[in-house]
Amino acid sequence: MDLDPLFPQAGRASLPGQKQRLTRRSLPIALLLAREATMARFRPMLARHDITEQQWRVIRMLDEYGEMDASLLARRALVRAPSLTRIVRVLEKRKLLRKRADKLDSRRVLLSLGPAAGPLMAEVTPESLAIYKEIESSFGQRDMTLLLDLLERLIARG
Repeated sequence: MDLDPLFPQAGRASLPGQKQRLTRRSLPIALLLAREATMARFRPMLARHDITEQQWRVIRMLDEYGEMDASLLARRALVRAPSLTRIVRVLEKRKLLRKRADKLDSRRVLLSLGPAAGPLMAEVTPESLAIYKEIESSFGQRDMTLLLDLLERLIARG
């Protein structure tokens, strides 16, 4: 049975005598497909609030961890430093983010949530939680917990 029309039943191997895992059973492909299937549920909600996926990750990290320097935020939010610079500019204009120079090291930029972040979080969080609940109910709480635990193990072994 085909799992996805993108990957019909078995094709041909490019190298004779070489057994290669089917593309749809490739871990990197499966993770990308899972990400896309998940984000397809969140993108419309983010778009309604005029927030990109990367901007939302930045806002969530600052909400969860509080003020932090730009390099740490880039790592935690999984964005490249040049992208973070653009994101900071946009979010700062919208008063969703504040930046300030570190008093001990003026080369470091410290970022925190701005005054408009609270109202945005109050609107987006319930919608986001409803999407998570929908995913969990269709997937099953036990399987969802297992999936997240396995992914954490995979990440930790990097």
